[in-house]
Amino acid sequence: ESCHSFWAKLSVSDRCDTHGPLGRENLTLKPILEGVEQTYTHCTGLFAMSAVSAAVKVLVMDKCDPSAVKLFADAGVHADEKEGLKEDQLCEIVGEYDAMVVRSATTVTPKVVAAAKKMKIIGRAGVGVDNINIPACSDQGIIVCNSPQGNTISAAEHTWAMIMSMARQIPQAHGKLKNGVWDRKSFMGIEMEGRTLGIMGFGNIGKKVSKYGLAFGMTVLAYDPFVTAEQGAALGVTMSTQEEIFTKADVITLHLPSIKETHKLINATTIATMKKGVCIANVARGEVVDEEAIADAVKSGHIMRAALDVFSPEPLSKESPLLTLDNVIVTPHLGASTKEAQVKVAVDVCEQIIQVFNGGTAHAALNSKQIAEKLAAK
Repeated sequence: ESCHSFWAKLSVSDRCDTHGPLGRENLTLKPILEGVEQTYTHCTGLFAMSAVSAAVKVLVMDKCDPSAVKLFADAGVHADEKEGLKEDQLCEIVGEYDAMVVRSATTVTPKVVAAAKKMKIIGRAGVGVDNINIPACSDQGIIVCNSPQGNTISAAEHTWAMIMSMARQIPQAHGKLKNGVWDRKSFMGIEMEGRTLGIMGFGNIGKKVSKYGLAFGMTVLAYDPFVTAEQGAALGVTMSTQEEIFTKADVITLHLPSIKETHKLINATTIATMKKGVCIANVARGEVVDEEAIADAVKSGHIMRAALDVFSPEPLSKESPLLTLDNVIVTPHLGASTKEAQVKVAVDVCEQIIQVFNGGTAHAALNSKQIAEKLAAK
């Protein structure tokens, strides 16, 4: 392969899922081919020099923050902004571009990847990459990177906004007073201090949520098979099994990725094992819960209140039973919707893309190990 292609595919920092779906740590990819170091160094210089003069084109989808797009202009990179493209429309144009930035609204399917003949890197302006077919990208030598910490604070704060809205029934009381009804008797709340918080998924967001829970004076339990008891204890958290959280927690908050193992993890069977009167918040992925089971449990009173920011599919259907229940709070996927988070995630991935085209590394690459293994097998 050419030095340009070789460098783009191989010299990236790997943030692969070495500790499973819930816990990941940075790894630096080292050349794994015998005698590659000299070529690797030579390619670095050639690619860095060529990137200055090359007409690099980036496709920016889904209205990324303007400050991020400005980074491309300042770096001499041509960026086209598009939104609302269907798969076939995206396939028609994606072959023109060397890189692409997406948010959650764009799905990068195998068909899109196959059409992206020039693509070297795809940046996800956010954390979740379930909308990008990473195996297809790896097969084609396309780096996929994300911004693993850019929206951590926003998602954690929104989680707590949802928890406190459940605890004090703020949306319901607000709506009633807006309709001219002064009703203090219908909205008896509950305190968080002294209660048990169960966190499903103890990554960056889960850890931040636990910090706020401890500040409220709660006992905090967390489930994550890739976090040790010692690591949890250092943060004041007791690492627990799923079953322990279901049976002990007064409030359960979900911070899990959408993968086969977590699909509809919260369902009629698991809900039945939870404490009667539990509150559940989901600011992660809609696929993690069975929405019909949530609605049925709220109707029966087994779940006292639920607060959901994400759904499957999105947007949430107007016929969803969740919309008919007073004890269910819903928001339209706002977990990362703060000015600060949108700037941070977009700037982060844009900087990584620029860095790669200047001969550097993508610090949050997700599949460089897989790409390197495929190169080694050739």
